[in-house]
Amino acid sequence: MNVLMVCLGNICRSPMAEGILRHKVTQSGLNWKVDSAGTGSWHVGDPPDDRARATMRSHGLDISDLRARQFSPQDFDRFDLILTMDQENYQQVMQHAQSEADRNKIHPILNYAYPGQNRSVPDPYFNDRFQEVYALLDASCEALIRAHQ
Repeated sequence: MNVLMVCLGNICRSPMAEGILRHKVTQSGLNWKVDSAGTGSWHVGDPPDDRARATMRSHGLDISDLRARQFSPQDFDRFDLILTMDQENYQQVMQHAQSEADRNKIHPILNYAYPGQNRSVPDPYFNDRFQEVYALLDASCEALIRAHQ
């Protein structure tokens, strides 16, 4: 299984989700590829936000080696699941879908923890809710693994 996490700038939510899922995949002994991207290009090449890295470290995870990249339509060919952090990310990724198969790969990540609710992961860049975001992503990643084992 190849999973792509997508947020706006790829420096807060999606790299946190990538780090959490990578850890859980390793713990579960699964052979999954996990990556992340942003719909915008402002932070391409940048490491995750300092606050995101600090939050992850507080949970024993290190995402300091990750670098932001922008979502590409070619990602549909490389990933089985494309998980978005909010409704805006969902719509922006959906605009790149060329087929029903592409559209079927795109899901709001919180639908794993909160099925059918289409909830958004709050963007902690402006509100500093990094611990809350961690908890939401952790629960969703756990449910994702249960759903696909």
